[in-house]
Amino acid sequence: MLKDVNRSERKQLIERIRSDAALIAPKFGLEYAAIQAERKNVKRRYGVCFTDGVIKIRLSHISTAKPLKYSSLISTLCHELAHLRHFNHGSSFQ
Repeated sequence: MLKDVNRSERKQLIERIRSDAALIAPKFGLEYAAIQAERKNVKRRYGVCFTDGVIKIRLSHISTAKPLKYSSLISTLCHELAHLRHFNHGSSFQ
């Protein structure tokens, strides 16, 4: 049985995401202020991009608290990075 995401695992995951973001964002001319782990109690979203360029990513599953698949985390990261150019989900974002 998999265990919940502990502090060390959260730190490792967010550092890996930050490393990947540093490779992905410049390829598209995107600049962000920070990539952070979302608070554990946030249940309604996988990620969020704020107008100040801060991106937060949820690292664990809502009901099981187990780590999300890394491919899902990167998908969320790319979605939130796209919001740096198109802040809503309109046709330009799509």
